[in-house]
Amino acid sequence: MTSILIFMSSSPPRLRSGGIAGGIEICITFPTEYVKTQLQLDERANPPRYRGIGDCVKLTVQDHGLRGLYRGLSSLLYGSIPKSAIRFGTFEVLSNPMRDATGRLDNKGSLLCGLGAGIAEAVLVVCPMETVKVKFIHDQCSLRPRYRGFFHGVREIIRDQGVRGTYQGLTATLLKQGSNQAIRFYVMNLLRNWYKGDDPSRDMHPLVTALFGATAGAASVFGNTPLDVVKTRMQGLEAHRYKSTLDCALQILKNEGPQAFYKGTVPRLGRVCLDVAIVFVLYEEVVKLLNNVWRTD
Repeated sequence: MTSILIFMSSSPPRLRSGGIAGGIEICITFPTEYVKTQLQLDERANPPRYRGIGDCVKLTVQDHGLRGLYRGLSSLLYGSIPKSAIRFGTFEVLSNPMRDATGRLDNKGSLLCGLGAGIAEAVLVVCPMETVKVKFIHDQCSLRPRYRGFFHGVREIIRDQGVRGTYQGLTATLLKQGSNQAIRFYVMNLLRNWYKGDDPSRDMHPLVTALFGATAGAASVFGNTPLDVVKTRMQGLEAHRYKSTLDCALQILKNEGPQAFYKGTVPRLGRVCLDVAIVFVLYEEVVKLLNNVWRTD
């Protein structure tokens, strides 16, 4: 946590804004991420434990209390702050040279910059963060949970599998995050340009930003949930069953059918729409605030 605070205090305003937005967002939306991950790990090949979203929530609270819905939060919280900072920071660095004299970025540019931002966050933060999160959540299903906390879990994973153990499913994560951010920034930029029309300086009300963000989030969910399912399986405690990302996808298709690639879509849709809406609104508002507090010449 100390390293995150140092990172935030020494970063430019736009990096700080992305980090702050990411930290707040994950605290609000994590239970939906927990349910989505549990449903994706609940394979048809084994007797399914959950009959649906409500049943997953009910059994989790029954067995572990409300705190059970936040199992694995620490791994995402530690990662979400630098993840969002890297995402928005990379997007700004890549997009600045591509903007015209008015500051407008065309849709092709937003797609490419979003792809670059997604790949950067996948390699630097998301893959190890998601691996730890999935293992934590999967571990809770065990009769004798092994991990006692974030740092204990990380130590155990590295001790058993080395640093490579925190990079399981890297290919799937690169595909997921790259397509995620490419779709989100493309849709967001498309809607923003449409809204502003011929007046690039026109202000966007936070509610408009939230609506556009939720739309961008929904587009990314329907566009890449199959990649998210494969990534989750590749990072679970049973990842050793799969030879590669492709083998994982083929086994899911063979054993569970094509519909299995959309497991967890509803809770993911709820979380992602809220996630992207909150992050874009917070990012824009925090940028305004920090630009006033930390003025640069």
